[in-house]
Amino acid sequence: MNVLDIAYSLAALVTAPWWMRKTRSGWAERFARVLPELPPKREGVPRIMVHAVSVGEVNALRELVPRLAGEADVVVTVSTDTGMARARELFAERCTVARYPLDGSGAVRRFLDAVRPDAVGLVELELWPNFVRECVARSIPVAVINGRLSERSFLGYRRIRRWISPAFASLSVAAVQDGAYAERFCAMGVPADRVALTGSMKFDSSRIEDDVEGAAELAAALGIDRAGLLVVAGSTGPGEEALLHAACQRASEIVGREVQLLCAPRKPERFEEAARALPGCARRTVPSGSAGSARSRFLLDTLGELRQAYSLADVAVVGRSFFDQHGSDPIEPIALGCPTIIGPAVSDFAEIVRVLEEASGLVRTDRDDLCGVIAGLLGDARRREDLVANGRQCIRGLQGASARHLELLMWLAVSGGAAHAAGAGGVVARPG
Repeated sequence: MNVLDIAYSLAALVTAPWWMRKTRSGWAERFARVLPELPPKREGVPRIMVHAVSVGEVNALRELVPRLAGEADVVVTVSTDTGMARARELFAERCTVARYPLDGSGAVRRFLDAVRPDAVGLVELELWPNFVRECVARSIPVAVINGRLSERSFLGYRRIRRWISPAFASLSVAAVQDGAYAERFCAMGVPADRVALTGSMKFDSSRIEDDVEGAAELAAALGIDRAGLLVVAGSTGPGEEALLHAACQRASEIVGREVQLLCAPRKPERFEEAARALPGCARRTVPSGSAGSARSRFLLDTLGELRQAYSLADVAVVGRSFFDQHGSDPIEPIALGCPTIIGPAVSDFAEIVRVLEEASGLVRTDRDDLCGVIAGLLGDARRREDLVANGRQCIRGLQGASARHLELLMWLAVSGGAAHAAGAGGVVARPG
């Protein structure tokens, strides 16, 4: 047991009332008492571990993992229950999907003894000191891929710099999405010659499609009027369902037609709260036969169907962006052909929003003007078409990060990362 283990134990005691309320499974796997079963390593074939925290990070791997599995044995690890379910859905046929261990030194050692990766890629960040330290002790190169360090996270890490900066300094490569993130990684201790700009894999994983399988079934199950107007709000946070309900009521008066609203809360534990903010809403988990008369408010209280919902929308609204909740990713609704609105609070996705806004691929507004913007878009088909065309063109121009990360991870696995990113600068092309 080291100093970090003692600190983790104390933190666990203090926060026990909170985390014991969480309905999480897989504790034996989290403590590495139950270990992933992997086939023997194949001679000449590297084993690469890719870690994604939850659903968003798993979805970002949608293009990378299948390509990587063609050249290496891949182990995808995930922290959350929802992320595990999504990873199994996407990748279980091509690679091993396993639970990422808690950062106690014993659990980390047992996990690495079982997995024996030749290289590790941590999606976006998820930097745990014991895990990185143990990888370094075993000469396993660790890279952050699709790296993202928001201003909020950066300030948090600065407060524990003494404990976390050795992990940053131990990275073989930090492959980051943009220049602002690169500066923050350097400030946290990653040498500048180990930082590479690779772009965002989310531009690759959000496929440009006009028709999504299962969308018609979702509409029928909820009782959505396909001939009517529909606003779909994805990844909503506290306060936003009520805001959108009122905005769509007023928009209905402006456009002279009823505006339907579907909300998909970001967190499952908010489903009941969201239902109370949407009077008389039809819920995905309630059979439509019990819904009674036609509804105009809908609650997507399931996971994994947001793509289908977006594909039904006349206008999409990206949640967690109208109050101080730091934003959500707007790429997916745009790729699916939705004229997309986002609020002002987007600190966690500032660069992506900036690029899309500069390309006239989305609309930013605030709470006061939300109703008018919704009504304006619903009443202007040409503007909706232009937004979608501009947004999709922007997405296409920023694709290619998955291929760059594939090259990087294979290079690390084969070379052992001995040269760190002195070689990565040549291996990883800088986007655009």
